[in-house]
Amino acid sequence: MKELTDILISEDCSLVMRTATGKIRKFHGRGVEDLYKLLNDEPAALRGAEIADKVVGRGAATLMILSGVAKLYTPVLSEKAAEILAASDVCYSYDKLVPNIINRRGDGICPVEALTSTAGSVKEAYKLITKFITDQRKKKGAGNA
Repeated sequence: MKELTDILISEDCSLVMRTATGKIRKFHGRGVEDLYKLLNDEPAALRGAEIADKVVGRGAATLMILSGVAKLYTPVLSEKAAEILAASDVCYSYDKLVPNIINRRGDGICPVEALTSTAGSVKEAYKLITKFITDQRKKKGAGNA
């Protein structure tokens, strides 16, 4: 994990992944977008993977659990993410545990963290994340018209 963590920091990535086959991939997306895209477009890439992720809230943890990620390291982990990770097969470590992930403006809780906080299961949380991402994509598309 040290190699992934070093890349995460030195290359200012949002997420660095080593697939089960040993291939290292780097991502610079926002929020859970990269994980969501991987889970839906390349699920085999996540199965058994090791991930270093800049910030992990309940949404990201949900996607990692559903995709079969083996190991996770993050500098910042939310309490709600820790709760569901503890009940999963994902081996995880973190530097700082926080009550919630804060949004980019710094004036409230991350929308995906808030959205998934009351979901009764990771499958229910996934459905909420899917709706959120679909709605966000529609808004971006409408803004470009």
